[in-house]
Amino acid sequence: MRLFERKGPCGFTSSSTADEVTLGIDGSGFTALVTGGSSRIGAETVRVLALRGVSVVMAVRNMTAGQEVKDAIVKEIPAAKVDVMELDLSSLASVRKFAADFKTSGRPLNILINNAGVMGTPFTLSKDNIELHFATNHLGHFLLTNLLLDAMKKTYHETQREGRIVIVSSDGHRHTYREGVRFDRINDREGYNGFFAYFQSKVANVLHANELARRLKEDGVGITANSVHPGVVATSIFRQLGFFEGLLNYVGKYIMKNVQQGASTTCYVALHPQVKGISGEYFEDNNLSKASSKAMEVDLAKKLWDFSMNLVKENVDDGS
Repeated sequence: MRLFERKGPCGFTSSSTADEVTLGIDGSGFTALVTGGSSRIGAETVRVLALRGVSVVMAVRNMTAGQEVKDAIVKEIPAAKVDVMELDLSSLASVRKFAADFKTSGRPLNILINNAGVMGTPFTLSKDNIELHFATNHLGHFLLTNLLLDAMKKTYHETQREGRIVIVSSDGHRHTYREGVRFDRINDREGYNGFFAYFQSKVANVLHANELARRLKEDGVGITANSVHPGVVATSIFRQLGFFEGLLNYVGKYIMKNVQQGASTTCYVALHPQVKGISGEYFEDNNLSKASSKAMEVDLAKKLWDFSMNLVKENVDDGS
């Protein structure tokens, strides 16, 4: 039981689990792609989507871990339709290969969940010489989304079933740099701080979702894009950052979420009928919420889009 929980307009609370928020929903006929589906919140998201009849593709860096999650899900849910494909979001070449392989497979795509991420790493440059948080949490997902948009549009036009893009951000986006995104200092080693680099990538997630929603609306296509805060999940991020584990285990059960609760908002936004037609919004605790004023700046979102397009360089089929 968590302290300070409240029931929102949707009828769920911050303690609601992914199972609870999707209860009774029939996801058969839908295909979803989940990045980072081999552990924690991502794995629970895959399990619950499969439980509701969705055909799920797990896009993972560690294929062994991904296969183990798939095997566990199929053991629990024999009818589950789950596939595993390799994807390293910190490598633009890997993203392009993954997108090409996915499109070649001829799969439809109704739901895209950009869930994978890194947090609090020492200063590291990706294979493309981009700071690792920004490269993995934002840029890899930015390119992946753009490369798969045609597949999502095709699926929508063929089925007339709303497509949904869910970008997992964090309330940490509120604590980014004053300017939001340091476009001219993305790779600044001297001023690097792992927390702020993470927060910067998370505000980029919200800005990306908002600008994508605006563009999809302009196109008149039935695909929505929203960002979500999953909540602070006990025994995952904070443990990785070296916090005192015993204290966390004692206090965490009262003020933090478990994995089942942490996956709930993502699953709610991906599947629930209440979210139909809602786009360009920020969700937390299975309810509509408000992102920071910086994350809502339209001009900043457009600038980030152009900056990101510049970084990925190869604009053919990138949605430009």
